Amino acid sequence: MARTDRLMRLMDVLRRLTPPVTAARLAEETGVSPRQLYRDIATLRAGGALIDGEAGLGYTLTEDPALPPQSFSRLEIEALHLAVQSLGRIGDDDLTDAGQAALARIIATLPERQSQQALHAIMHSFSNQPERAPAQIELALLRDACWQEQAIQITYTDLKGDQTQRVIWPLGLSYSERSLMLLAHCRLRMDHRVFHVNRISAAEVTGDSFRPRRAALVRDYLQVRRHYPPAATKQYQGDLE
Repeated sequence: MARTDRLMRLMDVLRRLTPPVTAARLAEETGVSPRQLYRDIATLRAGGALIDGEAGLGYTLTEDPALPPQSFSRLEIEALHLAVQSLGRIGDDDLTDAGQAALARIIATLPERQSQQALHAIMHSFSNQPERAPAQIELALLRDACWQEQAIQITYTDLKGDQTQRVIWPLGLSYSERSLMLLAHCRLRMDHRVFHVNRISAAEVTGDSFRPRRAALVRDYLQVRRHYPPAATKQYQGDLE
């Protein structure tokens, strides 16, 4: 792991966990040896982070100069909590962990009164919806391919039960409690398609880039959807696969 990434992860753990955090716990959470952890603590302190404590007692992050003070209303704090909670139902584990880490980073910058409000939120999100079918592939691969504008080859079973292999240009992911959908430009059909992610049984990055065509392709798709009523779009080639 790169040094910068390692130090950022250590700061995230110090913000997230209830202080004081033992060196053993910090080393376990960051995946480094105790000796490396002590060196990283020293590096952060040299960089201006105020970290109280020592080996055997545990560590507490009392001030993080990388995060300037900021303020939110009580309703804004509750909204952030609800948004992160919803990731547990509609997102995958990596996305949920990222949301929780981001919220912890925000809370670490709040004044004490607002920090206490964030820790005792009154609004909670519940759902009785059935869980959606799990993905068969790594979702990180799809997200990275979308961000990097890289073509991927997939093995896909459509709604009729027919299996095909095709190359697609992934454009974006749509999350909900019942489904996870992938919008892409299918090179087999030479048109837009919306794929059920749980029906993709294999995916591999081809190494071919479709940059910088993503923005134009998404714009074309949205324009078509705006000009066709929902019933009519079922006859359009860019409908669900």
